[in-house]
Amino acid sequence: MPTRAARVAARAAAGPGTAAVRTAGASAAAATGTAGASAAGAGSGGGRGSRTVPAQGGDGGDRGARGQGTAAGDRDGAPDGRDGVSGGRDGAAGPRRGSFLAPYRRLFAAPGSLAFTLTALVARLPGSMLGVSIVLMVALTRDSYALAGAVSATGVAATAVCSPLLGRLVDRYGQSRVAVPAVLVFAAGMAAMLLCVHHDAPAWTLFVCAVSSSAVPGVGAMTRARWTELYRDDAAARHTANSFEQVVDELCFMVGPALAMVLCTTVFPEAGLLTGATLMVAGTLAFAAQRTTEPPPHPRTTAADGTAAGAGAPLRIPELRMVLVTFLATGALFGSMEVATVATVESYGSGTASSAVLALQAAGSCVAGLVFGTLPVRGSATARFVTGAAAMAVAVPPLLLAGNLPVLAVLLLLAGMATAPTMITGMSLVQRVLPPARLNEGITTVYTGLLVGISAGAAAGGWTVEHLGADAGYAAPAVAGALALAAAVGGARRTAPRAGRARG
Repeated sequence: MPTRAARVAARAAAGPGTAAVRTAGASAAAATGTAGASAAGAGSGGGRGSRTVPAQGGDGGDRGARGQGTAAGDRDGAPDGRDGVSGGRDGAAGPRRGSFLAPYRRLFAAPGSLAFTLTALVARLPGSMLGVSIVLMVALTRDSYALAGAVSATGVAATAVCSPLLGRLVDRYGQSRVAVPAVLVFAAGMAAMLLCVHHDAPAWTLFVCAVSSSAVPGVGAMTRARWTELYRDDAAARHTANSFEQVVDELCFMVGPALAMVLCTTVFPEAGLLTGATLMVAGTLAFAAQRTTEPPPHPRTTAADGTAAGAGAPLRIPELRMVLVTFLATGALFGSMEVATVATVESYGSGTASSAVLALQAAGSCVAGLVFGTLPVRGSATARFVTGAAAMAVAVPPLLLAGNLPVLAVLLLLAGMATAPTMITGMSLVQRVLPPARLNEGITTVYTGLLVGISAGAAAGGWTVEHLGADAGYAAPAVAGALALAAAVGGARRTAPRAGRARG
């Protein structure tokens, strides 16, 4: 019989409140410490959401688009509708030659780049641990899955509100001046939650702690801002950095939730949250200490006409709204797919393979991201974004027909490969149209959409499995993929007239 800790871990693996996790095979997977990713990891600013802030774009001529709101060419930054990586305003002319990793070696040739990347990694890994850790900790100590899910959902909601506000402060005052006090507030909230759980405080105190710990610094967004500052005039390097950051997100997604489950179920219930919070604080402080690569702040100034320079809200930008809505549906795809995979693998009688199959999906995205970073990018970013959304939408429905574990594994690998280019191109498009004074705010706004989508998708996936069965589990991500494509196509049509006016 599976242990109680194993049963709780299995529930966390599929997301709180879903019926898909009520499987003995999934419990066995968690008991061996091999449980896969968790949609609940979106709580407190991490989980699958950690991967949602892709890096700076591989675009050409984007400085003008950021500073003036238009470029000499179309909204994608070049007169011929191209991004300039291969057509080249920023000096990246034609395909790059040499070894496969040559673009990445060139990326880290910049002084200080390796230091801020490594310190940021320490701070980013806990993002995928915190939500799972909270769910496991509360469920194990209070024996209530409903309470665990509610506390986690409260953390997600609070983070969704706080993240864009913190991004705005980072833009205005600088990374270190905001990240250090923010992470200390986060640490205080986490310490309070640990004490409340340990001393069996009333349930309402857990909700207060979840809200107070929502001040999670967006280290992923800040690393991408540093790459942009280092390679302001090198579109090819920015494209490679964009791809590298996506790979880092996927690695955190693969490692973080499994580590949290092992700690909570084999050490003590609070071990996952304690470890994650410690790594978050230490990594953020170390990252903030890397001052030589920190971009300059953009304090609010007054333009000649009396208006605040850069004061326009990011949501007023049509391109950002297009990516935000698309990423909301993409997050729903991620969250529902994880739940559906756990249920489907269990229906095959191979519950212990759930985490390995989920890892294949993330591995596919890692490989695609690495390869994408070495390729010259051609054509309009908007067109690439729509193409990527179409690839995701097409890749999911065949999962309904898998029929056995080997076929399912291959199909998930292919589905994962469709996500990385889409995420990279989408955030590149966002970053191009944002003014520098709103870069972090815009990134975290789009990231928040993905975060909310993951939570909603996990709930939708659980409902689908509960009411329609495991065989229909992938219907939820298939619908989410279709919605993502519809949002991308609709947004592209609405932004096309703006591009035409820019060319004129």
